[in-house]
Amino acid sequence: MSHVLILTASYGSGHNAAARCLAAAFERAGARATVVDHFRELVHPLFDRASRAVYYAMLRRAPTLWGIAYGLGDWMRSDSPLTFGMTRIGAGRLASLLERLAPDTVVSVHATPAAALSSLACAGVRVPPHTTVVTDFVAHSQWIAPGIDRFCVAAAEVKHEFVARGIPAERVVVTGIPVRADFSGPVDPLAARRTLDLASGGPVVLAMAGSQGAFGRLPEVAETLGRLERPVQGILVAGRDEGLRARLERLTAGTAIRTLGYATGVRELMAAADLVVTKAGGMTLAEAMAATLPVLAYGSLPGQERRNERFAARSGIALVARSRRELAQALARALDEPGLLTRMRVRMRRLGRPDATERIVDLVLERRSRSPLA
Repeated sequence: MSHVLILTASYGSGHNAAARCLAAAFERAGARATVVDHFRELVHPLFDRASRAVYYAMLRRAPTLWGIAYGLGDWMRSDSPLTFGMTRIGAGRLASLLERLAPDTVVSVHATPAAALSSLACAGVRVPPHTTVVTDFVAHSQWIAPGIDRFCVAAAEVKHEFVARGIPAERVVVTGIPVRADFSGPVDPLAARRTLDLASGGPVVLAMAGSQGAFGRLPEVAETLGRLERPVQGILVAGRDEGLRARLERLTAGTAIRTLGYATGVRELMAAADLVVTKAGGMTLAEAMAATLPVLAYGSLPGQERRNERFAARSGIALVARSRRELAQALARALDEPGLLTRMRVRMRRLGRPDATERIVDLVLERRSRSPLA
């Protein structure tokens, strides 16, 4: 039985979600998967909590500063002295972990453990074959470490960027971003609406902002949905923020807009909806593409989300709004022009990779894939 070590980090929900998807798929394929949070288990729990607190505070109070930091990080190599060793943090304990667990292969879904493993390989430490799964629709320098054997990326455009930055084309494979198994097949929209107690007729707008709903602009979405001239059913997903949930419930009292907390049945929610309003997290975009659910990107944070948003807009799978006025206009346009949503779904069917998780598992375990990999 092959043993796969999956390295992740708890910054945002996307990395850990990808790790869980892959771990479950490896287990289904007969392999043994061990998931390790790099900062929490290989650096120090206090460092993990402190650094995440700083990260979340920056996103909430100074997102522009995070955007600048993200841009600077893209300007320098992952092994640059200007990173002050942060990309190699935890490498010593990682080496010990590799020696103790002796995995057959390693998969990383976060840039820092990928760079740490790369630094070990460049220092002459014997490491297992290593695949990095990039969880955004962008190429960023901190993902591009020299000692990585294979990169799995979201789209052909991302592969072109990796190749342009010096990575041999044969080491970059277009697989898509891992999504949960329930996204691998279709779900009946009418059945989903019945389960959610929604009317079968009329448009349904889903709005979400990741597991930490406060990082999005859901109150503005709620108010805008409530002011639309045409009737619309809405579902707002507040995530784990109970204060936000209470605020959204107050804003939508007496309307056809429902507020949920942390939702586990995202596939069903997406099947029931005609449009999702969301900030452009990598996992959310990948799931929307797998569900062929058109996107209206709103509230995307500077950095990787803005770049994901740009990819989605250029690919014809998303509308983009920056202000409340633009949000109202984009919602009206999407709901009044059914042909627009149809064209967006067609693009999603061409670009979406609902079987990304299985593709990556096949590739890592060196099994014959069910369909060609780009």
